[in-house]
Amino acid sequence: MPAAVSTTPERDGRDFDATSDAVDDVNVLKAKLWDDQSEFDSSKDKASFRQYENACDRVKAFYKEQHEKQTVEFNIKARVDFKNRKRVRMSVWEAMEKLNTLVDDSDPDTELSQIEHLLQTAEAIRRDGKPEWMQVTGLIHDLGKLMFIFGSEGQWDVVGDTFPVGCAFSEKNIYPETFAQNPDFSDAVYSTECGIYKPHCGLDNVMVSWGHDEYLYHVVKDQSTLPEEALYMIRYHSFYPWHREGAYMHLCNDRNLKGLEAVRAFNPYDLYSKSDEPCVPERLRPYYEGLIAKYFPSLLDW
Repeated sequence: MPAAVSTTPERDGRDFDATSDAVDDVNVLKAKLWDDQSEFDSSKDKASFRQYENACDRVKAFYKEQHEKQTVEFNIKARVDFKNRKRVRMSVWEAMEKLNTLVDDSDPDTELSQIEHLLQTAEAIRRDGKPEWMQVTGLIHDLGKLMFIFGSEGQWDVVGDTFPVGCAFSEKNIYPETFAQNPDFSDAVYSTECGIYKPHCGLDNVMVSWGHDEYLYHVVKDQSTLPEEALYMIRYHSFYPWHREGAYMHLCNDRNLKGLEAVRAFNPYDLYSKSDEPCVPERLRPYYEGLIAKYFPSLLDW
């Protein structure tokens, strides 16, 4: 008669640690580069993601509100308010735990808690053997959603696809017809192709709609040792009309085109990991806190 298999928590924990260590050993041997083709999503049905035509009313209502309220005037005010407000100090892991109650109203692909999505993203990057800085970028990329807890106007100025303001809204944005009620839509200057910008001025000189991407970029750019590729992944991962649809290229410079490669390399891990099995934060915490310590101080100003 075969021996019974132990299912105690202690055994499960040891098995998990052994598997985790084995993954890391293999990843060292792989020596993957950040821009190598993603592998974890090879069997995913990619057509089942970002199905906005079939999205629930909650998602459609969110985008209508976002597209009507993200104006030049609001974006200037949001950036001034960010620079002037008193900021909370806490660690990266504390920020992840604080965010864990939020479900993103703009996302048609998941209703998982935020910490599960962050860990799914990081784990997919880790399984593909990508560099540690990219793993930690996956872990933190949505922490800008803390804005919602700190006192945003709503979810419309925190989540959702991003887009430039101050120039014509591209037809390649999600639900482009819902921009019609935005006050900037018919403005004599803001409704032109380049608007207030010059051709190929570079995205650093363009106001992309205020939200968690831009917020987190400003939090980490001076409080981490992450490389420029990671900062692009953080700042523009929700800029789908640009990195997925090819819109707004008339505003980009050569440096942006290099950064675009980084955002596109990151996107599969953000998007397609949402269907993976939930992660167990307690088991993964020691590994990721070790990575966090390599790139961040113990406390950050949020």
